[in-house]
Amino acid sequence: AVKLTAELLPDVALVDGSMPRLNGIEATRQIKEASPRTAVLIISAFDNEPYVIGAIKAGAAGYLEKSVRVRELAAAIRAVHAGESVLDAGAASAVFGRLARTAGRGDRRQDASELHRRELEVLRLAAGGMSNKQIAGELSISVRTVQTHLVNTFAKLGVGSRTEAVLHALRAGWLTLDDLP
Repeated sequence: AVKLTAELLPDVALVDGSMPRLNGIEATRQIKEASPRTAVLIISAFDNEPYVIGAIKAGAAGYLEKSVRVRELAAAIRAVHAGESVLDAGAASAVFGRLARTAGRGDRRQDASELHRRELEVLRLAAGGMSNKQIAGELSISVRTVQTHLVNTFAKLGVGSRTEAVLHALRAGWLTLDDLP
């Protein structure tokens, strides 16, 4: 998977959470190093917190259980290709559980001036789970403009997905759980 991604530079890589030689987290890390623009969608039997958080930290744009229906999988692939993040219920529960436990630990605010006001606003709405279309409607801008703001944000933060950008903003203190719509 890592070798083919480096050669073919696909828009989306579907990665099994547990593979014989390399686990999904390490494969994701290596894929993102070789091809930062490739969105990684992990399909796994595990939805425990350390594994989900590890996958997101490695750069996964999405995380689904192997029991996902084909229609939902196709929608998830389209979503991560469009720059959105996808988490099934078990993975989302793990992420929110971690965020809830770590919220308020010290003031780790960094300067958000590297993002324009509108980019931060788009990121806040994305963090709240809104799709690009919903964000566009909320801000009275085009879906293309939302995509442009997200791409610019990813480039400024050195990340490759919504999930990574949101985690960066939460860690930096630019967003809090209370800020989310």
